[in-house]
Amino acid sequence: MKNENSRKIKLLKLWELLKSETDEDHPMDTVEIMEKLSRDGIEVDRKILYNDIEVLNSYGYEVLKERGKRNRYYVMDRSFDLPEIRILMDAMQASAFITEKKTEELTSKISSLAGSKKGCVLKESVLRFSTVKSLNESVFYSVNAIAEAMDSGKKIVFNYYTLNVHKEKAYRTEKNDTSKIKQYKVNPVATVFDNGQYYLVCYDDKHKGLANYRIDRMDRVKITEEDIRENKETQGIDLAKRNRQMFGMFGGDVHTVTIEADKSLLDVIFDKFGHRIELFETKDGKISCKAEVQTGPMFIAWCCSFEDRLKVVSPPSVVNSVKSHLEKSLSQYK
Repeated sequence: MKNENSRKIKLLKLWELLKSETDEDHPMDTVEIMEKLSRDGIEVDRKILYNDIEVLNSYGYEVLKERGKRNRYYVMDRSFDLPEIRILMDAMQASAFITEKKTEELTSKISSLAGSKKGCVLKESVLRFSTVKSLNESVFYSVNAIAEAMDSGKKIVFNYYTLNVHKEKAYRTEKNDTSKIKQYKVNPVATVFDNGQYYLVCYDDKHKGLANYRIDRMDRVKITEEDIRENKETQGIDLAKRNRQMFGMFGGDVHTVTIEADKSLLDVIFDKFGHRIELFETKDGKISCKAEVQTGPMFIAWCCSFEDRLKVVSPPSVVNSVKSHLEKSLSQYK
């Protein structure tokens, strides 16, 4: 790098170096700093380096110093504290609507906020949740389109799909023509994160009511030229209250449970047990699967919530728990 250019960029490179590679546990002495700057073609002696650090401090770029035979310098102030960064990384890992590939990308970006030293430690120690991740890589494009539509006051159109037995996209079709993929046109109201999933809350003019759609199941989201239609139901909506009204973190003994279910519950099965679960079709046209679960009260209640569309086949102990639950529930109405 030419001397003139190196002088112009020197302070910026010095600040970037200290901010990204130092902290209170990893200070850098003057010799290390000069060597690293030299690799970028910036030559600086010890006296000038001292002056440059003083200039940074005088303009509010705080560089702290440890005195010794060789003074050591570091930057402690970060945009985010370590606990805040860890929370963001854990939230990313626990979010089901973010794909595995995107989770890795975002984890790297978020960890870098802590600097290279602590960022590496954070990334290596992050807890890998057993969250079932979405397969939809375009979810962020959908979120962006929804945000733009709400900012500009425009309606959106999109296609919506579920997964079939073969884990392929099965698009919703028109009732009067099943060969035609249905296009939804809605007034976007808000995006809501709930139980690891990301939803669009919207108002449907056709059905005159609020509806929720999982954003990772929305496809080909586009902004229209049509203005959002204001109405009393959307203007006075309390999303926090609505969200509270709409499986809990309760444990139990671990069992390998066999379940038979109606095909209409495919999405529920995939959401709960993951896309890698093995499915089998039964003779009467239902689906059968095995899953290792904690069979506590919430699991039993979850099984019973689908009425005759889901049945626990084995093991006998869990089947008996389901029967007991149903008998207790029924006893209240005798």
